[in-house]
Amino acid sequence: MFSFLMAKEECISQRNKTEHSSILRNRKNIPTSLKTSQAPFTSVSKDKISQTAGHSSEDDNQSSNGSSAQLFTRRHGESPVKVLLLLVVGLSFSTRLYKITEPPHVCWDETHFGKMGSYYINRTFFFDVHPPLGKMLIGLAGYMTGYDGTFPFIKPGDKYEQHNYWGMRGFCAVLGSFLPIFAYLILLELSQSHTAAFISAILLIFDTGCITISQYILLDPILMFFIMAAVLSMVKFNQQRYRPFTASWWFWLVLTGVNLAGAFGVKFVGLFVILLVGLNTIWDLWRLLGDLSLSLVDVAKHFLARVVGLILLPLFLYVTIFAVHFVVLNKSGPGDGFFSSAFQSRLMGNNLYNASMPEYLAYGSTITVKNLRIAGGYLHSHWHLYPEGVGSRQQQVTAYSHKDYNNLWLVHRQDDNNSQSGSPDLVRHGDIIRLEHKETTRNLHSHLHEAPLTKKHFQVTGYGINGTGDTNDLWQLEVCGGRKGDLVKVLRSKVRFLHRATGCVLYSSGKTLPKWGWEQVEVTCSPYLKETPSSQWNIEDHINPKLPNISLSVLKPHFLEILLESHIVMIRGNSGLKPKDNEMNSKPWHWPINYQGLRFSGVNETEYRVYLLGNPVVWWLNLASLGLYLIMVAVASITIQRGFSLGPKRIEQSQVLMRGGGLLLLGWLLHYAPFYTMGRVLYYHHYFPAMLFSSMLTGITVDILLNSADLLLQPPYSDWMQRVGQMVLLLSVLYSFYLFHPLSYGMTGPLAHEPGSTMAGLKWMDSWEF
Repeated sequence: MFSFLMAKEECISQRNKTEHSSILRNRKNIPTSLKTSQAPFTSVSKDKISQTAGHSSEDDNQSSNGSSAQLFTRRHGESPVKVLLLLVVGLSFSTRLYKITEPPHVCWDETHFGKMGSYYINRTFFFDVHPPLGKMLIGLAGYMTGYDGTFPFIKPGDKYEQHNYWGMRGFCAVLGSFLPIFAYLILLELSQSHTAAFISAILLIFDTGCITISQYILLDPILMFFIMAAVLSMVKFNQQRYRPFTASWWFWLVLTGVNLAGAFGVKFVGLFVILLVGLNTIWDLWRLLGDLSLSLVDVAKHFLARVVGLILLPLFLYVTIFAVHFVVLNKSGPGDGFFSSAFQSRLMGNNLYNASMPEYLAYGSTITVKNLRIAGGYLHSHWHLYPEGVGSRQQQVTAYSHKDYNNLWLVHRQDDNNSQSGSPDLVRHGDIIRLEHKETTRNLHSHLHEAPLTKKHFQVTGYGINGTGDTNDLWQLEVCGGRKGDLVKVLRSKVRFLHRATGCVLYSSGKTLPKWGWEQVEVTCSPYLKETPSSQWNIEDHINPKLPNISLSVLKPHFLEILLESHIVMIRGNSGLKPKDNEMNSKPWHWPINYQGLRFSGVNETEYRVYLLGNPVVWWLNLASLGLYLIMVAVASITIQRGFSLGPKRIEQSQVLMRGGGLLLLGWLLHYAPFYTMGRVLYYHHYFPAMLFSSMLTGITVDILLNSADLLLQPPYSDWMQRVGQMVLLLSVLYSFYLFHPLSYGMTGPLAHEPGSTMAGLKWMDSWEF
């Protein structure tokens, strides 16, 4: 069937070329006002072909202000398009939805994203390093299919039992099913070749990695759906260049903006497709600016339309996503501690919600002090001492993330042991104070002994008896960005504590102390005075019966404040994702060669095992095609530059290769190269957006390579060679999928290196762990 459809396509393609040539011959009669410039990164330009072949044309500098859409309508051949597209749709959905409920237990990162979907259903606030759209959609899918949000998602392997989880998995699988369909449609626009489009779709349909990553409750299929939808919308918009400001032109422009907001709203790596669309738009506008048939007013209209559709609209939608996020998650939950006290005061169930306390800090007050770094915790002390050999053997001071009586401190003047008598004075920026631990009556203290873990910092301890200590107990309080005399406002003021004797600043390192420190967070005194969240604190609880209370509702942050804070916390959280000790991490150079996969489920022969690994034939073909593409582009460029006589077919192929292929290569680079600069922990699944572009590039490269068979052989032998090449490719992909499909759909029994295994002999690389 594949060969028959391709042969039919060839006949239709030849007929369309003849019709198109006739159109081109008559284009010189089109009025100048209707002529249109070539948009960047689109399929082959007939005008450019004529110019490349050495023919002059008055259409070389055309305008995008034209409306002669009928003359340039793409003629794909309706029958092959419909048949092949239906085939792609059927295969894609069937491979993704097959065994969607297996295994009936939590797999890999379903632990996180399934739990977050439950949080949305229960309206419980949580923290994640990614924007909220993906988790919101997972929660909505679960809710719409009857899931009640009660499954705890504690660890991989937990049985779902009676809980209705198939809706969340099915939602992700449906979005994943659209990826080959989008690839087919994108390639059809970029190459005008059903063969190239079908090859790309087949590579994605039968890739075991794409199947696996689409079948579970993960963000990846949602992210890739929006990335591919954005690229398809961009390409479709480029094809509307002859019909500016028409309904279809606006539709594809707006849809591109919507999908950009969706991609960035799922993960920050959606920025890469925004860059791709942005570069395409900049080049398009540059070409329009050089079109002298367009007035500056026309150029300004194009510019403003793109600003509205590709900047303002996505920004509005992105902010709207967070507005919904904050409205839905209005109950206190496990994410509270990552955010400021003011942020927490808006969450129902938090001890700060609808609470009342004195607005400004005063001497004699009992307070809790919270660090502003992510999960920095509360300033804390307890009766335990530092062990022998760890600085001075005085009372431990730590940061503790939970509410606790040992978080309470009394605020004293530097020379006053009984600040609670008389009328309380307010504490101001620049005051020198002493903090006495309420439970143990020892003062917050530092000295020149090195800190337990951060050796370049000084140790912080509790010292003295009943508030009596020495000069090392004195701290100067500074309001960040404040001036002398400014008051310290609870919840809202960011403050620092500068040690008077050593000049260091109170600091939470984020490092976990050993068991002698109850695995709480190390607190030090840092000699480095640069303002960072680790050295900034705020007053959370504030008790002083001699001062009037105010409702904390008046101190609640407004929407823009919590939006900014949530992004700061997400960015810090992302950069703080470091490899754990002895953790098997993936490196970017591993990914294109399919060096190592990810274990989704099961580790032994009695368990249901699922392993994320790309189809080796697909991935290695993609890798080879990258090199082959560069060679083919170099040869085509040199040939054209040297002025060799090329037929229309070769010129058309060169244009498709350079423009369509160039767009896809740029997409691959933008979604792959930045990972080499990231300091965070990386995993194999981070490559899959780039893999989509690589597979589409393979479709163009292989199709043009096979179409070049007539350079070696005369017809009909060249046609036979082309058909044989297509069939060999198709059968190789299908056979390798047959061999490796148990990785996606699950397997039990002996492991690959043991006799009787379903994967016996298929461990082609020692780094594969199935």
